[in-house]
Amino acid sequence: MWLQVTEGILIPFIGTGLGSACVFFLKDRMSERCGRVLSGFAAGIMVSASFFSLILPALDQCGGMGRLAFIPAVTGFLIGMLFLLALDVLIPHIHPDSSAEGPESGLKRTTKLALAVTLHNLPEGMAVGIAYAGWIYGNGAMTATGALALSVGIALQNFPEGAIVSMPLRAEGMPKWKTFWLGVLSGAVEPVGAILTVFAAGALLPVMPYLLCFAAGAMFYVVVDELIPEMAEGGHSNAGTLSFAAGFAVMMAMDVGFG
Repeated sequence: MWLQVTEGILIPFIGTGLGSACVFFLKDRMSERCGRVLSGFAAGIMVSASFFSLILPALDQCGGMGRLAFIPAVTGFLIGMLFLLALDVLIPHIHPDSSAEGPESGLKRTTKLALAVTLHNLPEGMAVGIAYAGWIYGNGAMTATGALALSVGIALQNFPEGAIVSMPLRAEGMPKWKTFWLGVLSGAVEPVGAILTVFAAGALLPVMPYLLCFAAGAMFYVVVDELIPEMAEGGHSNAGTLSFAAGFAVMMAMDVGFG
């Protein structure tokens, strides 16, 4: 069991590393259209994963509450949104696709970018940890294959995110190996967050529906605040919209087909 959990927790981290490796194969600067497509695909996966892998299982667990089954889901979802909002306000950061302006650059810019990526990856690691915790502790709504589907889906989402992080830094003249390792390290918070969540969830099993929807709310915040604006940057984007639909469909098929 624990071997499966370890493998599942590491899969999203591997996805980030593979995406960061794009600096060795692509042009030094990512095109605007490519950035929109990657952001849209990542957003679609995160929305689909939040709904099918987190919110629906939470609602299933609360079936005995009848018409009040929505209370844990709504409460956890809103707390997750507010938690990410608080981090967004309290931690100074920049968007991964923003360009350096003014005197700010060097270590300061790199540090802020790392903080921004941490905000992206924290809820994803928590989501994977909560899904595996539900399976480990015998929650009927969560299965090993369902948790694995979520992990693989987030890995697919992390691939473009790794590229979105590393490519702009390369465009500013940073060496390829340095941008690659910064991209890889940006995903390190995910396995750490997942492991901590797995062990903490054992003591919080009675409030598992709240935790599932907390992770969903946090992921939705990232989508609405970061990925959708990037997807539609510069006006209406058909490419971004279509890639969002593709990401949503891929994750939905994985979750329903293998969950």
